[in-house]
Amino acid sequence: MPPSHPPTLRQRRLGAELRKLRERAGLSSTAAAASFGFQQARMSMIEAGRHAVSADRVRAMARAYSCADDKLIDALVDMTGGRTRGWWDEYREHLPAGLADLAELEHHAHGLRVALVIHIPGLLQTTDHARAVIRESALPLRAYEVEHRLSHRLKRQEVLFGSKPLPYTAIIHESALRMRFGDTATVRAQFEHLIEMSELDNVVIRVIPFRRGAFPGTGQSIDYVEGPVPQLDTVQLDLAWGCQFLDAEAELAQYGDVLERMEQSSLAPAESRDFVHDLLRSM
Repeated sequence: MPPSHPPTLRQRRLGAELRKLRERAGLSSTAAAASFGFQQARMSMIEAGRHAVSADRVRAMARAYSCADDKLIDALVDMTGGRTRGWWDEYREHLPAGLADLAELEHHAHGLRVALVIHIPGLLQTTDHARAVIRESALPLRAYEVEHRLSHRLKRQEVLFGSKPLPYTAIIHESALRMRFGDTATVRAQFEHLIEMSELDNVVIRVIPFRRGAFPGTGQSIDYVEGPVPQLDTVQLDLAWGCQFLDAEAELAQYGDVLERMEQSSLAPAESRDFVHDLLRSM
């Protein structure tokens, strides 16, 4: 039976990857469906992420499509079954769907690399700083909407802690550090928090100072979410109207290259920590 709720990003990604395997095998959806003994409409639903698919079915499809990549198959199997609700689902009725999808993506990630030019990364923001940023959203928000988004953002930060903290690298341009959100106490607390976070074993913070001049990229924020295998990596871009998710091979290569070159333009982690220290002392 199709799910009672719209498919999540994870469900859509599983379906899209199964479609890619089928197309690489040179099979039409009609022919593939017939080989499994069901109608083409069901195949379309599976590949759209709107119909649950079992682990055994994924392995059968991989065999039929002559896929020999065991790591990819195992990763796809891990994405199967009925929809498992996570804490982010509680926010789906109150926030844009992309924000819930982003939280789900981060929850299942094996690593995360981000680059921001205007804002400090959401996973590194203090409560007061985050509230000030959200209030300046492109869309005017009511007080309760601000608090919903704030709660969601703070909950997302939990991936950086716990028994298996997410490996996290943040490249932050000096302009993001110079942008003022909130009063002086808020700014100071945010700098102190960045310094504390940079000392965690799983967190790397690198700063691109103004003196480094031009740097790669268009200046937009980039989240590169590493999956269990490279084929399941995802790029998330922040746009005025919400989140955009990219997973085409060429797009992953392009943004991966941009992040590599941005990292080369940045200060080393220890120098970046000293840079934030200097900003804090200058206040």
